[in-house]
Amino acid sequence: MLKFALLPALCLAFVAAPSWGQSADPAAPQPAVSTEAPAEATAAPEQILVVGQKPGPGMWKVSKDDHVLWIFGTYSPLPVKMDWRSHEVEAVIGRSQEYLAPPMGKVDIGYLQGLMALPLLIGINDNPDGATLRDVLPADVYARWLPLKEKYLPKNKERERPIFVANQLFSAAMKQAGLTTSTDVRKQVEKIVDARKLTVTKTVLSLPIENARRVIKDFKKSPLDDAACFAATLSRLETDIEAMRLRANAWAKGDIDGIRKLDFVDQQESCTNVIMNSAAVRDNPTFQGAEPRLRAMWLANAEAALARNASTFAVLAMKDVLNPKGYLAMLAAKGYKVEQPE
Repeated sequence: MLKFALLPALCLAFVAAPSWGQSADPAAPQPAVSTEAPAEATAAPEQILVVGQKPGPGMWKVSKDDHVLWIFGTYSPLPVKMDWRSHEVEAVIGRSQEYLAPPMGKVDIGYLQGLMALPLLIGINDNPDGATLRDVLPADVYARWLPLKEKYLPKNKERERPIFVANQLFSAAMKQAGLTTSTDVRKQVEKIVDARKLTVTKTVLSLPIENARRVIKDFKKSPLDDAACFAATLSRLETDIEAMRLRANAWAKGDIDGIRKLDFVDQQESCTNVIMNSAAVRDNPTFQGAEPRLRAMWLANAEAALARNASTFAVLAMKDVLNPKGYLAMLAAKGYKVEQPE
């Protein structure tokens, strides 16, 4: 099977959401988190910096009898030039037997289907019937877009669907602010896992598409109710740039209470819902109940790892760690002891 994102829209639906992140084992030495920003970056009025060595959040401890699962939370966006290293994470990985990678969904199609569908991808981002943003957005939302367009995407031609423009706008704003949503911290963690030769267990929900051409055609001709996604993205950029700096600092200092208090508009959830509620996806049985199925898969893998290992290490997005109905809450409901880092 050839595995790739068939639709850019489906990529948006299954991209990892902003993460939260870091580590802690009480018996290990303190981790160090430091950032370095290039000299020219400090001149940018929106540049966001986390300066100096910081301890970072601790790890959540899930246990039953003498078996332990350590949960490391990741967060983004973080400063582009941040250097991260945690001796605590290294120590826990060194004592562990297995690593649970973050859960993810993947759109799967056959190789021949992929080749046949490629020509149809041309223009898939565009509004149907040649419409522009001015045509498809409410007047007040379009008026709010114009100053942000001038600031972040001055060359945008306004031909693409709002959900795709929203994604481009957010990426451009993060770059200008000196932030990144890349998974560098997770990559560093996985290098340590590699070096220690831990067993790696991946939780991947395969989402096979049997008729890729039909799905693409349906998507291209169907309208999307994505004005809410676009408006939520505008709201976040209008109000949340400074709060992103505060959250990055709360993450770096290990201030869990501070992280919990820093609520923000989650435009990604709004944008994901646009895709999942579109006719091309909503009526496809492949995608029905995808999120609950993915959660159940990860939970089964976590329980199995806890049963067979003295120590297991896992990575989750911080939003999933802190979610009162998320993965840790599910483990607690099954009788596992869940302890928050101090």
